[in-house]
Amino acid sequence: MKIDLICVGKIKEKFYTMAIDEYSKRLSRYIKLNIIEVQDEMTPDNASDAMEDIIKKKEAEKILKNIKQDSYVITLEISGEMVDSVKLSKKIENIGVTGNGNITFVIGGSLGLHSSVSDRSDYKLSFSKMTFPHQLMRVVLLEQIYRSYRIINNEPYHK
Repeated sequence: MKIDLICVGKIKEKFYTMAIDEYSKRLSRYIKLNIIEVQDEMTPDNASDAMEDIIKKKEAEKILKNIKQDSYVITLEISGEMVDSVKLSKKIENIGVTGNGNITFVIGGSLGLHSSVSDRSDYKLSFSKMTFPHQLMRVVLLEQIYRSYRIINNEPYHK
């Protein structure tokens, strides 16, 4: 199984980088992980709704360019489905069983995802109704993917 993680923006804090590196290393025994960072667009203070849409569209073009045609796309969206870790692991396992060897997770920028990315999504996933920093969300997502593979392989993991 191959998993691409497309993220808008770069990781700035060392502690996030260390956590991402650790989960990437742990995941390497289960999957081939590829983290793709696309540049975020600057959002001016007091940007209008129209300006925010333009910014999201520019980020969307970069995201969509990096999605493989045959990939199963899971976008992280507040309006997505909230699931527990077991259900997420079953989702990931089922995608692999149906013959699709590539999953792409997408974490949008600070303004969220443009509708064109959401429209390309095969499954919309939500971790909470709350908003999280995108750098932290990358760590949380990688931890949950790692937890999913531990569950799939009937291996113990802290509950």
